[in-house]
Amino acid sequence: MNAKIHTDQGSMTVEFFEKDAPKTVANFVKLAQEGFYEGLKFHRVIPGFVAQGGCPQGIGSGGPGYTIECELDGENQYHDKGVLSMAHAGRNTGGSQFFIVHGRENTAHLDRNHTCFGKVTEGLDIVDQIKQGDTFRVEVIEG
Repeated sequence: MNAKIHTDQGSMTVEFFEKDAPKTVANFVKLAQEGFYEGLKFHRVIPGFVAQGGCPQGIGSGGPGYTIECELDGENQYHDKGVLSMAHAGRNTGGSQFFIVHGRENTAHLDRNHTCFGKVTEGLDIVDQIKQGDTFRVEVIEG
């Protein structure tokens, strides 16, 4: 399963890590299909680190009203450029906020602490163009 993340800077195609993070992927897909991410902002962008979004309030303090468990044991749990990973306020507190990694240099400490659940396969150049306050929506592509 794939998705397109449409941003103010362009679109990115994402391939999900369904084998490594099935519950996280299912949660993200469910939220996307329900329109949860429609028009939300990237509220935190740190060049050379990550672009983070998925807070309904647009400030980084909100979520979907529930939490999900981290999935940290799969093969693809490394924060390389273009990886989508769940943001959280401590183990097993994620919900809807996620981030897209800008590069490996500053993210190794996130490995096996935040669930990696997908990777940008097309439009990787868009990752570095995202600005704080840019909006996005997620289109799930079945099959």
